[in-house]
Amino acid sequence: MRAWCLAIALISSAVSAEQKPSFADYIESVKQQALEQGFERGFLDDAFADVEFYQRSVQADKNQPEFKLTLERYLKSRLPDWKVKKAIQLYEENKPLLEKVGEQYGVQPRFIVALWGNESNFGAIQGKFPVLSALATMAYEGRREPLFRKQLLAALTILKQGHIEKSQFVGSWAGAMGQSQFMPTSFLTYAQDFDGDGKKDIWGNKADVFASIANYLKSEGWDHAGTWGRQVKLPAGFDETLSGLEKDKMLSLQQWQALGVKRYNGQDLPAADVRANLIMPDGKDGRIYLVYDNFHTLMHWNRSTYFGSAVGTLADRIQWGK
Repeated sequence: MRAWCLAIALISSAVSAEQKPSFADYIESVKQQALEQGFERGFLDDAFADVEFYQRSVQADKNQPEFKLTLERYLKSRLPDWKVKKAIQLYEENKPLLEKVGEQYGVQPRFIVALWGNESNFGAIQGKFPVLSALATMAYEGRREPLFRKQLLAALTILKQGHIEKSQFVGSWAGAMGQSQFMPTSFLTYAQDFDGDGKKDIWGNKADVFASIANYLKSEGWDHAGTWGRQVKLPAGFDETLSGLEKDKMLSLQQWQALGVKRYNGQDLPAADVRANLIMPDGKDGRIYLVYDNFHTLMHWNRSTYFGSAVGTLADRIQWGK
């Protein structure tokens, strides 16, 4: 029976392999769809002239770390002292521009810098994969074909609109682009031409990078008058089922106070009219936070509570200047 099942599986696998088009044929199908959406044949032929299948992208996707990383270790790796110092330095160096952007979009500059630092190390790490090849590879690989095909078509729009030259159109192995590491659809939705030069340049223009980050946050509901959250301490015997990011688990600071939640230094919570969720990314023995609406906005950017905590922590340290 086992041998029979194996034989059927091998036949099925062979049939699937035969049915899958070649990479070149797949690109032709994308080009055909793009033609139907209004792209010109000459533009498409040029755009895809040197597109390649990158096995490295597939391997990078399949080999993402699976080991359990604690928040404590994550923050240490994400926010070493040198990076915090650099964030503070770049905040001061770019303060006039950051304040101009922050005022226009209603986003505190320290959060713009914190996202900039966490996404691309302040523009130093943007990826070197040609975006069209990276996205075509991920689409053809097949596991998330609709997602990456959509991103590929959006990338064609970016190139057609002239925001970047094809030779400079690079990003991560998964197609995330520029100093803000936007995927192409996010670029089309949120990227900004802050200096008015006709291009939304998130690769090399800090004005556009800062404004694009700020526009994303503003568009997703950022509250300029608020912050992201704070680390807290819990009393013995605290009911852990109260934790979580669900909206129905948001309580006022006064309610959390009544449940015994304290600031990390043991003092009472602020007497402010603010609602918050309590999160325990690593359980009751790890760091515990009360997080506000702005944290939910950060979660739109990246669904990892670790990432949101790192952005908020770096923003706080920029504010504190250490």
